[in-house]
Amino acid sequence: MDKPLWQPSKARIESTNLAAFVDQIADQWGVDHGRDYMALWQWSIDEMEKFWVSFWDFCGIIAETRGERIIVDAEKMPGARFFPGARLNFAQNLLRRRDETIALKFWGEDKVRRQMSWAALYDAASLLAQAFRKAGLKPGDRVAAYMPNMPETIVAMLAASSIGAVFSSCSPDFGSQGVIDRFGQIEPKFLISADGYHYAGKSHSSLDKLPAIIAAMPSIEQVIIVPYLSDAPDVSAVPKATVLPDFVKEFEAGKIVFEQLAFNAPLYIMFSSGTTGVPKCIVHGIGGSLLTHLKEHKLHADIKPGDRLFWFTTCGWMMWNWLASGLASEATLLLYDGSPFHPDGNVVFDFADANDMSFFGTSAKFFDACNKAGMEPGKTHKLTNVRSIGSTGSPLVPEGFDYVYDKIKPDIHLASMSGGTDLLGCFVGSNPFGPVWPGEIQAPTLAMAVDVFNEEGQSVRGEKGELVCTKPFPSLPIGFWNDPDDKRYHAAYFEKYENVWNHGDWIEHTEHDGYIIYGRSDATLNAGGVRIGTAEIYRQVEGLDEIVEGLVIGQDWDNDTRIVLFVRLREGQKLDDALTNKIKKQIRANTTPRHVPARILQVQDIPRTKSGKIVELAVREVVHGRPVKNIDALANPEALKEFEGREELSA
Repeated sequence: MDKPLWQPSKARIESTNLAAFVDQIADQWGVDHGRDYMALWQWSIDEMEKFWVSFWDFCGIIAETRGERIIVDAEKMPGARFFPGARLNFAQNLLRRRDETIALKFWGEDKVRRQMSWAALYDAASLLAQAFRKAGLKPGDRVAAYMPNMPETIVAMLAASSIGAVFSSCSPDFGSQGVIDRFGQIEPKFLISADGYHYAGKSHSSLDKLPAIIAAMPSIEQVIIVPYLSDAPDVSAVPKATVLPDFVKEFEAGKIVFEQLAFNAPLYIMFSSGTTGVPKCIVHGIGGSLLTHLKEHKLHADIKPGDRLFWFTTCGWMMWNWLASGLASEATLLLYDGSPFHPDGNVVFDFADANDMSFFGTSAKFFDACNKAGMEPGKTHKLTNVRSIGSTGSPLVPEGFDYVYDKIKPDIHLASMSGGTDLLGCFVGSNPFGPVWPGEIQAPTLAMAVDVFNEEGQSVRGEKGELVCTKPFPSLPIGFWNDPDDKRYHAAYFEKYENVWNHGDWIEHTEHDGYIIYGRSDATLNAGGVRIGTAEIYRQVEGLDEIVEGLVIGQDWDNDTRIVLFVRLREGQKLDDALTNKIKKQIRANTTPRHVPARILQVQDIPRTKSGKIVELAVREVVHGRPVKNIDALANPEALKEFEGREELSA
């Protein structure tokens, strides 16, 4: 394609935060990049200290002190330290306002509608922080949240981080063992849980799961129950429990005491997906999380005060943490909890119209589902104020780009991005100065030394390789919990290339300075000695009307690997010889003969994580007769049964 799908107007470019930042750099350092994004990116890599000190000033970071040093041991990864003398508080930078304008708007499916002003949010955090302090919460203690994506989860995070406690969360659809596998490793002092949640029109209690969870974690001293399904839930059967209104009732809202802490003091403990074992506990620091999210919000997503920021997420996905940080840019957060398809796929677009949404974030799979359902939100909804649409979670294929521009809104900045829980941010993402090309993430994010390496560790362009980062960045994890010698941390990211972060994505650097991601490199197929990204096959398969979605794995076979494709079909369709041949022809014609599966099998459901990602690795384990170590990480573990002992896979 020789024309981009979208190009920002000159007026739009000049109105961006990024343009203002470039002008600040020109004044501060005498370096004028104009509106050349890649020149700015190169400068941000070459002059990393200047970039970060300028960005600190640009954001007006609230801190007791910034310290004199910007980066220490910049040549070491891991080992580099940013702003080693800084003292600051995460919650203080999010609670910049205390007025009557709206900070949060919340829908819990069709059951709940609420909103909170900045003043009400500040006051709620003040009450809970005081109650936490009286109950003995100290810096470094852990607070675990087993919560829906609702205002009280934001309040709990702000209250905990104001004290310097470490916050960790997962969504309430996790079963007891999934919660224990995560929170049990970090030994929380406080557990906060809603009494339940709504999903697909049904109400689900969490109270019956809590006794087993609490029994498995003797570190828990207090359990705080948030009323959601009921105004007055009966918590008598839950050990150590009190309802939130009772926990805070003796206090009056006042000025919050924000503990000033080191830049790299722990803020969050995040969990890997845990589909091949007990989840890794990834520790992220205060300063790195704050600077990374502010950079992505202000410079890449162009979030301004008063914007209405939305991302469809649960509290078990890093995009919840990313969304929560929008408060530091003085955006109003739009929180939605429940199914995005209840009562039908229009609900989040209804949410957008009703709340003047300006940034609409979701997963690539959501757009694919809308497309498959024949939805045309651009005809059924106004979407007047939506100026940017964000996508992540899995690669957004070119047809997904076309769907957004053809069926949702033509004058939109489609911000496809990719990074992960590991860095609590993005390596590659949106460029507000540049065009959008189908199937491509626009650019490397600023101050991230992104590259593509082949097996020999050589930088390559125009061919597929490993996504790497060759210089340190502020949101490098502090480490893994209970990994005192950092062995597991080093093995996860730095084992393949010395002093270089190896992210585990199979990626290509394009002629437009953009990137195409072909899937996780650990799920990359190695058929006949040729590495094939699973996303290349998904794009072809899911473009067929008969197919809802697919899952592809490599099966060990005859001293090699053969490709096996599982497909979930539309209602009324059957995988006969004609459809099988159609699938193979589609793949062969648009990729290579090596991409064509040796076996294509029909399944009724495809297993996925709680955040909606399909689990290729878990299916591969089942097909090879090996146990899946952490079934509870799956949203639909029963789906794995269809992949067990298939006769078609033994011939």
